[in-house]
Amino acid sequence: MSCDASSLSTKDQEPPFEVVEGLPGSRLLILCDHASNYVPPEFGGLGLSPAEFERHIAYDIGMRGVTLALARLLGAPAVLSRFSRLVIDPNRGEDDPTLLMRLSDGAVVPGNAKAGADEIARRVARFHRPYHDAISAQLDAIVDAGDTPVILSMHSFTPAWKGAPRPWHVGLLWDRDDRLTRPLLEALGREPGLIVGDNEPYDGALVGDTLHQHGTRRGFPHTLVEIRQDLVRDEAGQTEWALRFARLVPPLLELPETRRITHYGSRAEIRRSKS
Repeated sequence: MSCDASSLSTKDQEPPFEVVEGLPGSRLLILCDHASNYVPPEFGGLGLSPAEFERHIAYDIGMRGVTLALARLLGAPAVLSRFSRLVIDPNRGEDDPTLLMRLSDGAVVPGNAKAGADEIARRVARFHRPYHDAISAQLDAIVDAGDTPVILSMHSFTPAWKGAPRPWHVGLLWDRDDRLTRPLLEALGREPGLIVGDNEPYDGALVGDTLHQHGTRRGFPHTLVEIRQDLVRDEAGQTEWALRFARLVPPLLELPETRRITHYGSRAEIRRSKS
């Protein structure tokens, strides 16, 4: 199904990313790779039922609300996706085999099943690359202002996986650069009643993902936040977590080590070179 510009909705004519402008002098950039479950009409819902787009396979539940609230509280710029990860996953490198999911947590994605290299390239050019260009532009602006950017990437995870409960309330994912992660882990660990995961429930070493591309390769301090989805499904939970990070993050921006551009390399790249 094709459509020309005159038949597109306003939403479809917008860029595939949303930018929240920060206050002058802010060096924290907040990202939300999986903010939206939106699929443009031309994809015909990818052949899935509407119910599938309410699941985690389509987006990170609750994280757009957390990201917007946190950006507002801190006066920080933010970049959020405006398309479902089922269209193309912005948190994957362009050569990653999971860039376009044909099967996701038991759901076959008919609209992706026969997508070849040309279709993947088209989606990368239309959605994936502009999103990352927007991130680069925000980081470049902070550098041009004479400061070192700090990147906080917001995600959420399911309360259980393949029948096994996940005990963590929040986790931080990282590779080799722990300048932001280590003190934030310590700060979260002091929060009453929280179970905090260190590279749980996922490992943060992934070649080509958003933080590898914009943090590791450029030497900027960064971490990826994972919040359990049952804690951020409603506005109250989203506000609670935004307020928590708005309280914990600012002191970390004053740490001398977060003001340097430092290249630590990547565990993921080391593993790849040995395989």
